[in-house]
Amino acid sequence: MPRTDTTSHVGKAAVGTLVRSTVRGATALRGGRVPRPTQYQVFGFLFFLVMLLAYWAVPLCCDAGQHAAVVERLKADLLRPRHPMADLPGVGSPYYSPYALAQGAFARLTGLGGWEVVRLAGVLNLAVLLTGIGRLVRVLTPRPWAPVLALGAMTLLWGTERAWWSGYLSLMSMTGNLGYPSAFAIGLTFWAWAWTGARARGQWPVRYVGPSGLPGFAGYAGLGALYGLILLVHPITAAAAVLGAVAFVAGWQRGWGHAVLVRWAVTAGVAVLVAWSWPYFDVFALAGNHSVDGMHRRLYERLPGQFWLALLGLPALWLRRRASRRDPLVLMFALDCLLVAYGWISGHYTYGRILGLTLVPLQFALAVELAAPRPWSRARRVLGGAAAAGACAGFLTVQGGAVVPRALAPVGLEQPSRWPSYAWVARHVGKGEVVISDGHYAPRSIPGFGPDLAAPIWPDPALDERDRERRLAEVRAYLSPTSTRTERTTVARRYHARWLLLTRWKRVPEEAVVVAWSRETGEVLARIG
Repeated sequence: MPRTDTTSHVGKAAVGTLVRSTVRGATALRGGRVPRPTQYQVFGFLFFLVMLLAYWAVPLCCDAGQHAAVVERLKADLLRPRHPMADLPGVGSPYYSPYALAQGAFARLTGLGGWEVVRLAGVLNLAVLLTGIGRLVRVLTPRPWAPVLALGAMTLLWGTERAWWSGYLSLMSMTGNLGYPSAFAIGLTFWAWAWTGARARGQWPVRYVGPSGLPGFAGYAGLGALYGLILLVHPITAAAAVLGAVAFVAGWQRGWGHAVLVRWAVTAGVAVLVAWSWPYFDVFALAGNHSVDGMHRRLYERLPGQFWLALLGLPALWLRRRASRRDPLVLMFALDCLLVAYGWISGHYTYGRILGLTLVPLQFALAVELAAPRPWSRARRVLGGAAAAGACAGFLTVQGGAVVPRALAPVGLEQPSRWPSYAWVARHVGKGEVVISDGHYAPRSIPGFGPDLAAPIWPDPALDERDRERRLAEVRAYLSPTSTRTERTTVARRYHARWLLLTRWKRVPEEAVVVAWSRETGEVLARIG
């Protein structure tokens, strides 16, 4: 069939010129060519299936109990949720974000518990992540294999020691972190960077372009709302998101006229307005809260072993720097490094949480460079070989155990963390009842089923840190072998504690009655008399 092209012209007062090409070829039904999936759509879908299977195969652990507890409290009361882990009001807790509110509403509609909702959230978060990666890389380059290589680099090129933290999206970390708000926020960040880069570069779809040739205010306002949402969902990820936005605007924006400045000011203003108007907590007050800095000091330990494989992207980043001093990935990497260094020097170690996103410019620059069409130069062949060796090293030392079944894994292949389940406790302890517990796993897991703790494990602005430390000290005194019955009764009454969950090394007090115990861990559940 001969090929014909038709062009439709829109008037000068309209939004611009829109060019359409008629379909090439024909099908029996619709007269158009059947679309073929891109390389990234094929490999991304396969990765989606494999990663979900790996994620579902591993018991939820670590911070999952905290996030499940948030869902449980919102399920009980969407408007006035209690503290996620204590028998206290939850006013001011940053865990009650729009993302968590949606989870709570979903739990109320479906009747699912907090653990089930957190598990299901991994499906949504992974979809947002994968589509965000594809969209961002397409803004950086039209090379079709670049998104595939970016996904591989982002999940494999970390280090040869385990780096496990919320916001770290290596293969191994994803088995535990996919259901967290940080994963959702990072996926939104990739989308926000893609749209920011497209606007700065003048690549926004023609239907959003006004008579002046610039995108209209509505698009900039929508972009600002997205950044505001990221700030509410996961504030520390928002810090990296803002640095990335600055990098794309500073790197690609041309012509800093009055109209351009006003439009970007609208983006910033709407982001602040969205965050400020959220009624559950004051996100800007978190900047002065240092209660979680101490626990994040560990982020700065063992950095070389956890991240050195990502440095394979430095040559690609250097090539981009030679091509343009204003390259967005170069600027982003520099800004992220400055913020991480500030966190170390100032003692605000929480800023180290952006380390996972600090690797993204290195990983994506390497992917773009290696997606170049052949023939390759000698330097690019060497870089490609080094990247392949690095990916194999990362897979065989740390990441492979995430997706290779335990029965098939080679000897020595590291495996994901496997925490015990405390569903047996939930069969006896009612929601809202207070538990005194020792050990590592139980206090981090029990609140996810609805009960409260006398002493919350995690800091939260909704509870003064001095009060939380006092509670922890009193629980330690309660559990001390030298405590008296009178002292224990005073602590139990003060915090309305009705249950004890003790490890096998702790003595059950004389006033408590054993109700159940776990064959897996040896822990004992007792009711306080």
